[in-house]
Amino acid sequence: MTQQLNGKVALVTGASQGLGKQFAETLASAGATVVVASRRREPLEAVATEIASQGGTAYVVELDVTDVESIGSAIDGAIEQAGRIDILVNNAGLTVNRLIRDVTPEDFDLVVGTNLRGAFFVAQQVGAHMSERGDGKIINLSSILADFVMPGVSVYCMTKTAISQMTSAMALEWARKNIQVNALAPGFVDTEINAEFFDSPAGQQIMGRFPGQALQQPESLDSTLLFLASAASDHTTGRTFRVDDGQALGAFQGARSRPPPDEARK
Repeated sequence: MTQQLNGKVALVTGASQGLGKQFAETLASAGATVVVASRRREPLEAVATEIASQGGTAYVVELDVTDVESIGSAIDGAIEQAGRIDILVNNAGLTVNRLIRDVTPEDFDLVVGTNLRGAFFVAQQVGAHMSERGDGKIINLSSILADFVMPGVSVYCMTKTAISQMTSAMALEWARKNIQVNALAPGFVDTEINAEFFDSPAGQQIMGRFPGQALQQPESLDSTLLFLASAASDHTTGRTFRVDDGQALGAFQGARSRPPPDEARK
């Protein structure tokens, strides 16, 4: 992979596993110094060690996106260690799998607080830092479920639709500061979070509707991520890029009749 991000510093939230880990490793392999962030320090240290073993540079900050004070402390820590933040990958997210009738206020607050409120305030604070410097790339994580719905993940779907609109609003306000804000919307990706569900009969039924009849691999998002993080996207802002291997072309036929999934997924 070419070193197209040499000299850049990237902050990746939710980087202890899954897509966040993949994003951090991809950015590091392209030459960026990476700051990995999540609530759990131990798995972050493992990610940083793996990046270092491949010749990259990574720092660790603990971050709870539901806590605005934690967001501020993590961003300060990232800047103190790495000098600045050029790229934000706003990846932290989760879901609670319940039908609408069973969603509790606590469920709602957890999903909205993490996926939307957390993403907003991380971007707000990193955007303020980027505005002072007059340069930056913000990549918010949306989902194929921003445009489609499935039983059992209604609140998750709502937050991902909102992320796309949030991305447009931030792009508009920060364009004159030379900050490009875009969203990446994956389909169903093969990660440890998804594994149990897609091994189940319900998961196999859904996967059978995909044109390729397979989950995306995490690395299938690499090229779009690098486009959005690099100078190649200097004139692209306010867009949501769905990268789903065509899954949406077949995955949602008959969705109303399917039971809710048992496991969280991106």
